[in-house]
Amino acid sequence: MAILRIEKRGHVAILTLDRPDTLNALGAEGDGAEFAAACEALNDDIEVRCAILTGAGRAFSAGGNVKAMRDRTEGFGGSAVDLRNFYRTNVHRIARAIHGLDVPLIAAVNGPAIGLGCDVACLCDMRIASDEARFGVTFLKIGLVPGDGGTWILPRIVGPSRAAELLYTGDIIDARTACEWGLVSRVVGQDALLDSAFELAERIARMPPHALRLTKRMMRQGQTLGYDAALDLAASTQPLMHLGDDHMEGINALLERREPRFTGD
Repeated sequence: MAILRIEKRGHVAILTLDRPDTLNALGAEGDGAEFAAACEALNDDIEVRCAILTGAGRAFSAGGNVKAMRDRTEGFGGSAVDLRNFYRTNVHRIARAIHGLDVPLIAAVNGPAIGLGCDVACLCDMRIASDEARFGVTFLKIGLVPGDGGTWILPRIVGPSRAAELLYTGDIIDARTACEWGLVSRVVGQDALLDSAFELAERIARMPPHALRLTKRMMRQGQTLGYDAALDLAASTQPLMHLGDDHMEGINALLERREPRFTGD
């Protein structure tokens, strides 16, 4: 069963995790390929300027399918070598696809985001939570380590101390706590979640598409670059923007006191 339902509204793409009967469990065989294909298609579509990721039903994603783990199905069977290959070619492919998305991605977290589900939300650029959202990285509670790069992702968002508290205890925190910790940027009512995410996405989508994608790339690279290297990257990238029509449109709109109309030229 496919995991993603994709809809385009103008310059915004909405990706919905669509397995509500399993609380949008992730990691079934083929999920990695589906995420990779979807994100590659969005990267190739310059008309898409922002994307939203949310969940169908009452959960964002409960993470891996624990019943499949128990039954040794859906890739969880076989030897240690088989399992390693399953993670690298399927689970990790989900994470790499999201991390490699060129356009800004907003997680509209409508319910529990647990384990892999929490890490998927954290791979998004921004997170808006409904007041029914919950967050947890509960791998240790089932005798596992974070298997999708969560030990790299989470400390970069909430800091090492709070990440350690979540990882080592397996505690689940509510949306308000997540907001206080910086895991999400705002909390809204459940009925207002998608409207709030779409309003933010539309504001982002008004920006010049090439400069927007490059700004995201520079932010991601800036997590591992030194300051001098970040300056070199900016010096190499900025001249391309100066020579584009969108730069002149932005300047003229500012001087003429009107809204710019960016086209990607």
